[in-house]
Amino acid sequence: MTMVMIAAFCILMIMAVPVGYALIIAAGLGVLFNGYVPLSVVAQQVYDQTQSFPMLALPFFMLAGTLMLGGELGRRLLELASTAMQRWRGGPLSATVVSSVVFGGVSGSAVANASALGSVLIPWQKKHGYPPALCAANNATSSVIDVLIPPSIPMILYSLISGVSVGDLFVAGILPGLLMAASFVFVCWGISIRRNYRTEDARLRKRELMLLGLKSFPAVFLPVLIILFLRFGLATPTEVAVLSVVYSLFLSLLLYRDLTWKRFCDNLVEAGIATGVVMLVIMGSASVGWVLTFDQAPQQMAEWVAANISSPIVIILMMNVMMLIVGMPLDMPPAILLLGPIFVPLADAIGLDRVQLGLMMVINLGIGLYTPPIGTTLFISSSIAKAPLGETTRELVPFFTMAMMLLLAVSFIPALTIY
Repeated sequence: MTMVMIAAFCILMIMAVPVGYALIIAAGLGVLFNGYVPLSVVAQQVYDQTQSFPMLALPFFMLAGTLMLGGELGRRLLELASTAMQRWRGGPLSATVVSSVVFGGVSGSAVANASALGSVLIPWQKKHGYPPALCAANNATSSVIDVLIPPSIPMILYSLISGVSVGDLFVAGILPGLLMAASFVFVCWGISIRRNYRTEDARLRKRELMLLGLKSFPAVFLPVLIILFLRFGLATPTEVAVLSVVYSLFLSLLLYRDLTWKRFCDNLVEAGIATGVVMLVIMGSASVGWVLTFDQAPQQMAEWVAANISSPIVIILMMNVMMLIVGMPLDMPPAILLLGPIFVPLADAIGLDRVQLGLMMVINLGIGLYTPPIGTTLFISSSIAKAPLGETTRELVPFFTMAMMLLLAVSFIPALTIY
């Protein structure tokens, strides 16, 4: 049953069927092939997955992000990052990296981050003389920092299938996220030195920077509030997501006073569409997960690996390779929901911490977002920059190298995922 389902899914993906539909159809074909399990099981699994209370955190976190980034606050955050970095060598490029760290605490989605930052910063960087392909590569890779800085939608999905605390995952993602940002800033600086890109000789106006910092502080403080509430058990992830929406409405209505009824409705529609896309994938993954569980595929794989591969190092490397391969054609939500049930038992068998596995998975699949042939942030950034995909891919190399080094460090140094 499992092999029929996998084969059907691969064929449907080659035919460019949307992932959510492909998952449901593949699970249905697998059940039909079995002959003893009623097809209604697939429909039941699809429906049951929508009745999860923790799942409500997804639409509310998405709505909070759209409310914050769609108005004055989003502009203030960009101004803060660009003003702080513009006088340093490679500063305009590094502004994208710093903005990704700041926006990561608001949006929780790498794709949304790539679109929001790229549309504003890439034209500005091109005016400073940076090649379009380099601007696109920088934006495509930096936007993935977003999924490591809380709140992170992929981490919420991983917590649902692994049983790991969302708060522990959020805390564990902070240090790797900051390390990735620092390494990308170093890449921007090194490229600017090697290619002799000049920056404008602008004095850093401390008063202006402090004023921008004060105006942006409420948004920057949101991830801190989220972690505090989750860490000390003051609220569940769903309750924190609702509070984030209330907090965003408060800022937009009373502090910045830029929220109109039209923008609020647009934000609702945008968050609803994004939630619908993710939920369809989650529902399809639930039916696929049931088939895998019915056939005991995760347990059998864990037993086979434990019996044939004795070295945990080799097993971890094998898991990383598999995640990198799967992350190339699949987006993060379906990849996490498909690989999680398989790798969690395997991690338990070799003594790998589930939180550490979650960080490995998020970084791996994040790298897949800008890895050809179907890199989502790669295509978005290249389109915004009007840069050939081949040139953008070549400019990815130093960023990709740094990301792979961080991935290996997180895989083998548990202290980097401290929580």
